[in-house]
Amino acid sequence: MKVLIGHFTTESNANIPLKNTIKNYELAFGDEVIARMKVKEVFERNNIEIIPIVYAGGGPSGVIEKNTFEYIESIFINCVKQHLHEIDGIYLWLHGASYVEEIGSGDHHIIKEIRKIVGPYLPIAVSCDPHGNLTKEYVESLQIIRSFRESPHTDMVETYQRVASMLCDLLNHRENIYPEYIKLPLILGGEQSVSTDEPVLSINKYMNELEKDDRIRSASWHVGYLRHDCPEAGCGVVVIPQRQEDQLYARQKCKELAEFVWNKRHEFHYTGITASLDDSIDMAINCDGKPFVLCDSGDNTTSGATGYNTYVLKQFLNINKKILFASICDPNTYNKLKDCSINEDINIELGMNIDDLSKPVNLYVRVISKGDVIRVANLGSNENTRMGDCVVLNIINTNIDIIITNHRQSYCHNIQFEKAGIKDWTDYNIVVVKQGYIFPELKKECHAYVMALTLGSTIQDTKNIKYRLISRPMYPIDEI
Repeated sequence: MKVLIGHFTTESNANIPLKNTIKNYELAFGDEVIARMKVKEVFERNNIEIIPIVYAGGGPSGVIEKNTFEYIESIFINCVKQHLHEIDGIYLWLHGASYVEEIGSGDHHIIKEIRKIVGPYLPIAVSCDPHGNLTKEYVESLQIIRSFRESPHTDMVETYQRVASMLCDLLNHRENIYPEYIKLPLILGGEQSVSTDEPVLSINKYMNELEKDDRIRSASWHVGYLRHDCPEAGCGVVVIPQRQEDQLYARQKCKELAEFVWNKRHEFHYTGITASLDDSIDMAINCDGKPFVLCDSGDNTTSGATGYNTYVLKQFLNINKKILFASICDPNTYNKLKDCSINEDINIELGMNIDDLSKPVNLYVRVISKGDVIRVANLGSNENTRMGDCVVLNIINTNIDIIITNHRQSYCHNIQFEKAGIKDWTDYNIVVVKQGYIFPELKKECHAYVMALTLGSTIQDTKNIKYRLISRPMYPIDEI
């Protein structure tokens, strides 16, 4: 047997002024696709040959330009057409939160176009991020779909392999099944659905028990994505039967899972400590231990923000503490600094000036180090991808250091600081990062932390986000 595998991921934040073009994607072909997707051994154990399509990783960013998406989609479509005569199934890793100008969801469009070629019955399995939006049409056009359980996503590789295993089982014991799906009138941000806290702990436990039932192949809860306004936004639950004869049973279990999640709607909350920016700064200044991590949640690059904002930096300029900003993205300023020597002093104007939050600030700085901006492929792994360059600066006559990058990347892992030239980030009193919920390595190493409810393209208060296209009523925007 033979299976096509491919990867297309983008988390499209429509609230930033940048568009995703082809240069924003990591593209890989051939054996590199197989290596990156982490499912080779699963298919080999089942004597199934892999045919790679493409690896197109766009990460969190803006809306995708139509031409860019059409090029990537054409690779999928052409590969399906080329191998239609010999394939037994398709395995894809689709994020679920892509958005393409003039089209809408790129994930949904790819599956729709593939189905036109292969018909309704060829098994297609999709692993996805829980922060993606679903529709009944999309879900029921698949045989298998399952999202990560954990947020932050520490179970990514486990999920890839689990979905691939389910597809292998389906190919070895063919059943005419499809997922049961229920959409909930509930819209949540990732910062309100962290899996180390309730009610997600209970929801995951409930689904884990469901999956122990030999009539249920899979159960998953899809939180949804709220950074672009679209009709499919909102939570949903999916239950997949083991066999065709279990379809009605899975439908009933899907209803019960939906009811369980819905009854938890008043329990969703920000995990850990959250506070206004002023209160967060006071907490950081008065913390006795170190480091204190302050998350600038309104400029959260893990959810597609630009990382350009300088507003929080300005609030710290007169504070006499050892402080690290990791990082501020400013390609223009980086280009002026890249040829400077270590220990060279220079005047800079830091800030991209695209709005009030990214207005430039004049600084007299010293170059401390230069390094790489890297992305860690999967939480808990050592596989890193170089994404750009950075310069570490000290603001002269202060204890404030800043990592200036030419690529938007949140600093979530120890290795990222090391690659920038920061020997020990825990030696700082205060570390400011561009993320929402704090990531595991930072949480483990820090003395204390807070998610500052700052302004920006990833504002956290759902009630303050303007939606026009979503289904209404929708909790908590509307009281239901």
